[in-house]
Amino acid sequence: MNMKVLTTSANAQTFKVIPREYVTNATLTIRDDSTNDSKTYTGLTQTVSVNHLQVSNTFSPVLVEGRYYDMILKKTDGSVIYKDKIFCTDQAIDQTQDQEYTVNSGVYTSDTTYDNDFIII
Repeated sequence: MNMKVLTTSANAQTFKVIPREYVTNATLTIRDDSTNDSKTYTGLTQTVSVNHLQVSNTFSPVLVEGRYYDMILKKTDGSVIYKDKIFCTDQAIDQTQDQEYTVNSGVYTSDTTYDNDFIII
């Protein structure tokens, strides 16, 4: 998966990035692709883990299910160190376990109670 997947949770969420430059203080700007509204977050919790920058933040207002967001991570001087897309869903997604996102989750259920046999006369 090439984009970050976050949930609608009001709790802190963590994601890893490989930035252009490792910094101790950055700002995160998220723009909703549907409404074009932007929100900038400061005071992020950041730690360096192996070759990744691990960023943790509480998103308020919470992200909306099924929406895409643009994410820009900047240094305090305003230079961009990372850009990516975010998709928000509460579904369990793990492609290594064949758990993929489905638009019809909880909406469409298939009926398996019938017998698919038929008789040709």
